[in-house]
Amino acid sequence: MALYRLLDVLPVFSGDDRITRLFTLVPGSDFGVDALAAIDALGGRTVPWTEACGRTYDLVVAASPKGDLRLLRGPRVLLPHGAGFNKSIPGEGSADSASGLDPTYLRQAEHEDAPLALHALAHPDQVAKLAATDPRAARHAKVIGDLTLERVLASTSLRDRYRAALGTGARTLIVLVSTWGKESLIRRHPGLPARLAAQLPHDEYQLALVVHPNERSLLGTYELTERLAPALDAGMILPDPHEEWASVLIAADALVTDHGSSALYYCAAEDRPVVSVHRGGGELIRDSPMGELIARIPQLGRAENITDALRAYRPGLGHAAAQAAFAPPGDAMDLLRTEMYILLGLAPPPHHVTPRLLPLPAPAVRIPTAFDVHVATTATGTRITRHPAGTGPPGHHLAVEHGAAGEQLARSAGLLYRRPLPASAAPVDLAWTADGWIRHALSSYPGCRSAAALLPSGGCLLGFRGHERTYAVQVEPCSEGGRVVRIDPAVALSAVHARLVSAKPVPDSGIVLDCLVGERAFRVTLRPATDSEATQVI
Repeated sequence: MALYRLLDVLPVFSGDDRITRLFTLVPGSDFGVDALAAIDALGGRTVPWTEACGRTYDLVVAASPKGDLRLLRGPRVLLPHGAGFNKSIPGEGSADSASGLDPTYLRQAEHEDAPLALHALAHPDQVAKLAATDPRAARHAKVIGDLTLERVLASTSLRDRYRAALGTGARTLIVLVSTWGKESLIRRHPGLPARLAAQLPHDEYQLALVVHPNERSLLGTYELTERLAPALDAGMILPDPHEEWASVLIAADALVTDHGSSALYYCAAEDRPVVSVHRGGGELIRDSPMGELIARIPQLGRAENITDALRAYRPGLGHAAAQAAFAPPGDAMDLLRTEMYILLGLAPPPHHVTPRLLPLPAPAVRIPTAFDVHVATTATGTRITRHPAGTGPPGHHLAVEHGAAGEQLARSAGLLYRRPLPASAAPVDLAWTADGWIRHALSSYPGCRSAAALLPSGGCLLGFRGHERTYAVQVEPCSEGGRVVRIDPAVALSAVHARLVSAKPVPDSGIVLDCLVGERAFRVTLRPATDSEATQVI
């Protein structure tokens, strides 16, 4: 949506009380309702189109040449609303012209009373391409850079914070990005999010989907989330289309893209794996930055395992595509600010302006609380692989968080566990002891073989049906490159549950298990619980 590009640019005027920012919507857009709602949510002032056409402005800033821009009076600045000019939209403007550089629309945007004063572009090749197709339209084109890219690059040091906000942890975050229209990922591969959510182990991978704001606007948020319900129920993140999408790209470890330009921001920030689901052709311009990227990166087949496709990525391909889309970054904000104030005939304020850092993204709205747990005993330990319940075949057992999952799942659980409740504000409190809740759960849920309480201290207590004593379970973190990796204690409980189901005795001195999660091994201690542990309040 062009609006979000404008919002990245307008901070060039920050702190200047001589400037008043007003918004108007050019008629003819299919996405106008959401644009106006977004402006209202930000607290921006809008002017009805008919009123806007009756006034004269010191500067008109637009991020698309389409529509009756010529009816707005005042010198105008045109900005790109994406990266790279990668598409030619059939049935729009000149045949085979890049959307955004189409001479038909650029000429329509000009008027003798409202000339195009500046066409701000992101790369010298874009100016050259425009000059080759329409020298007149290129008269006011200048290489300024990309202010959205400047925000992304300025925010890369916040990667750990973004991952913490998303709840990613040590998992691999795979982000799907979809542009809009009939060739987009969301249209051509609507089942891909759900397929990956079912395929990828929950404790090893996290999934996010970035959807172009135009596609979100066409469907509506409610319809979109209903269509994506299986993947969202499995914990997939659906970031907001304004700012959050870019924070999620910075946090990502790998990308699955169609022919939309969002992938170029990801490639510019860091050289990490990227694969494509677009086969080329159609809207995609072959010699554009995205065309070059799609032609060189691995393709994800409909039945292919995504990890195999990501392993086939060769470092350097993403950076090369980004360099073809963006001029060397670092001074786009200063360049644009200088040009804007020259057009206004004003001296800029003395304070310096810098790209605004991207905000923390919101975590997944839905968190899985029941898992089909697959168990494999190997020479090096017990491998635990958890998938959200119902997304694939049943495993060794169903592990369910009591009080968070539905009652039907709780009654089907082989392992039922409970997390500590927040501190109560009741004047007279009532709380379970760990041993008391375990015995209650085993009594109330006859299909459950193990019941466990996660303790505020980080340890766990577990009771197994038919065993008189309660067990203490402690899992140790592992070290990795100067950092500490911890697993959800519920994963260790599944390893212990599998051990007890095998009917192997547990000596009074206890045992040590190696719990394998992906490529990592965690040491788990199982021993009889002490009386003081059993009476802890949970």
